[in-house]
Amino acid sequence: MKRPALRRRLRPTPGAFPARWDSSLDDRNGFWRNVSPPQLFVGSFLLLIFLGTLGLAYLPGLHAGPPLSWTDSLFTSTSAVCVTGLAVADTSTQFTSSGQLFLLLLIQLGGLGMLAFTSLVIQVLGFRLSLRAETLTHGASRSGPRVDLKRLTIDVVVFTFLIEALGAIALWLTWGQELGWAEAWWPAVFHSISGFCNAGFSTFGDSLVRFRTSKATLTIISALIITGGLGFIAMEESAHYFSDRKLPGRRRMSLHSRLVLMTTLALIVIPWPLFAFFEWTETMKDLAFGDKLCNSLFMSVTSRTAGFNSIDYSAASDSTNFLTIILMTIGGSPGSTAGGMKTTTFAVILLLAWSRIRRNSTTIFASRSIPDDTIERAIGLAVVAIAITTAGVFALAITENEPHLHGHFLPRMFEAVSAFNTVGLSMNQTTGLSHSGRIVTILLMFLGRVGPLTLAAALVIGRQRRRHYRYAYEDVVVG
Repeated sequence: MKRPALRRRLRPTPGAFPARWDSSLDDRNGFWRNVSPPQLFVGSFLLLIFLGTLGLAYLPGLHAGPPLSWTDSLFTSTSAVCVTGLAVADTSTQFTSSGQLFLLLLIQLGGLGMLAFTSLVIQVLGFRLSLRAETLTHGASRSGPRVDLKRLTIDVVVFTFLIEALGAIALWLTWGQELGWAEAWWPAVFHSISGFCNAGFSTFGDSLVRFRTSKATLTIISALIITGGLGFIAMEESAHYFSDRKLPGRRRMSLHSRLVLMTTLALIVIPWPLFAFFEWTETMKDLAFGDKLCNSLFMSVTSRTAGFNSIDYSAASDSTNFLTIILMTIGGSPGSTAGGMKTTTFAVILLLAWSRIRRNSTTIFASRSIPDDTIERAIGLAVVAIAITTAGVFALAITENEPHLHGHFLPRMFEAVSAFNTVGLSMNQTTGLSHSGRIVTILLMFLGRVGPLTLAAALVIGRQRRRHYRYAYEDVVVG
């Protein structure tokens, strides 16, 4: 005789939820299982921007003057979460200490990413990361080396707080005598976190212009910007590589990390003398020789990612501003707090061009061949980034069509490129943007932070059927 199948029966206990609650829980679990990693990523930023907007608009005690409007609150929250640094409200005068702390919290969460903190909490509680979380965490580095997720997540948080603490101490020691030891600690903490997260927000109304003759200040901020813009995987691997240099049989550094380090170094060293040449007798004409070199180096560092400025870009030459636009477009490295096209994308495209000039069938770097799908992805990212930037420039040209702005195309282009690549530099155009121009800038900042391809993947609902066939080839004439 066949025994009836055993069925598990829910037995509610005193004080517990009723059995029907478990059914709704199953429904919610089913919903979360259907949420893709790109949707989680985009959703986390949208949620954080929304909460930041509510806080800036309605929380008491954040504003030194009248509260921000809804549009300005949304703009400020988006700029902080997307670690951009463009501001329609002066952080030094329109926010109290509590308001600046609220902004700093948004910057920290947006810089590291909400999921880094979520992953850390899950692991501390003793649970294992889900496959979705692992996929999302590897999303930015899927073409790079595979590392242990648990160790990487913990190292990211520990390393971040350690570097920010060291930067804050160094800035406090630098500013203590000038600002007062009791007053210098908060600007030091704020600028250390803002610098490492490549946010560009400052508690000083003129950013770092007042410290243009302080070599220590510019050097410390530059070090924080570079460290935050390298990418956590490249930093993790570099730290282990150099710490194990005396051990026999150590592993070679991955192609990804080598490309990141070499490209970053080149993008700092090559523009350095160009900025010095362009501004030597312009915005830096009153500085001493050493200060001119230091400010030129700082411009080379901050242009790609951070948004701090030690000169007035509205008074800079067109050559300087156009070189800055190029560097802002390239941006930082994958998996970092920086935006932009990314250094590896730029390097891969240059390597592809060099290989084709030499008539090589494969793209080679450091005695390794780069896969074709990686090259195609790099080209696709570059094309999409340029297309969105072009659309943003065109949109700002339409919205900011006041008579006094006619013929001032470069500032609007500068603003759009800075917003999309989450840099934060401006030619003093941000506060004068119209309502429509601010909405355009908000969209550019958000698109630049989450990535246009990630946003497109997040908007896809359901599974897409893959074609198991291809159409016939037919050539076209190009060039």
